[in-house]
Amino acid sequence: MEITDRQQQGHLARLEEENDQGGFNFDLHVRNKMLSEALQTSYGGTSVLPSAWKTGTTICGIVYKDGVVLGADTRATGGSEVVDKNCEKIHYLAPNIWCCGAGTAADTEKTTELIASNLELLRLSTGTQSRVITALTLLKRHLYKYQGHVSAACVLGGTDIHGPHMYCVHPHGSTQRLPYVTMGSGSLAAMAIFEARYAEDMDEEGAVRLVRDAIRAGIFNDLGSGSNVDVTVIRANGETNRMRTYENAAGDAKDYKAKYTRPTKLDLPKGTTIVVEETFRPHKKTPALATTLAAMDVSA
Repeated sequence: MEITDRQQQGHLARLEEENDQGGFNFDLHVRNKMLSEALQTSYGGTSVLPSAWKTGTTICGIVYKDGVVLGADTRATGGSEVVDKNCEKIHYLAPNIWCCGAGTAADTEKTTELIASNLELLRLSTGTQSRVITALTLLKRHLYKYQGHVSAACVLGGTDIHGPHMYCVHPHGSTQRLPYVTMGSGSLAAMAIFEARYAEDMDEEGAVRLVRDAIRAGIFNDLGSGSNVDVTVIRANGETNRMRTYENAAGDAKDYKAKYTRPTKLDLPKGTTIVVEETFRPHKKTPALATTLAAMDVSA
């Protein structure tokens, strides 16, 4: 179709007018209103639009001089309740690649199992070490396919022939390569520790200590994070050092109970409450074990 000079001038004039107006663009408000009306249920007119999900986790990872260090807390929550105090959030993908997961526990577990299986098949067919970029591509393609409905936010770390790698993978499939990463509801507290103390070419001991302190910051500043600190070190030669329950950040309950002195007014002396009536009725007697065995027909 041929465009006349008049049409072209009119189009340029409209563009200049839009640029001069500036500010926000509300072109989609009509569409959003129609979608909202279409998604109204017939039961009281309440909206069925999906609500926001909140993860209860602190996961992080950093690149140090000879590899990467991954860290995670171990609290799993169901709403406002703690359902598991020692949940394992650092998942295996390959001998040289591990992944921290935040979000829905079942989604992170099954997603990492799927990627680990595909990487194993690829290693068997090629006879070579898994590449971190391969794991990243499989993971982000899987998550992008489901458009965020698979609630798995991941911190992917590993080493290969190209050196150490650290990525954060969002539930919608977007990724970033960074020297240090935090995710989960306690990520802001953990990031504050990293931004204050991270340095390039750290040694392994300093990197582990920094990751531990970042996870501790999430545990003590986020209600969804808690319990223990898990740390996994992946060295440049592919060797992995898993430190399950590296530290019990909150301490044992018995230690806290030992520091607590029970008030004497709570220890009521015997006789404080008047006993009106007291009865005792024993249980019915059961036949002796030997008699019961003798009556049974036991066959070899």
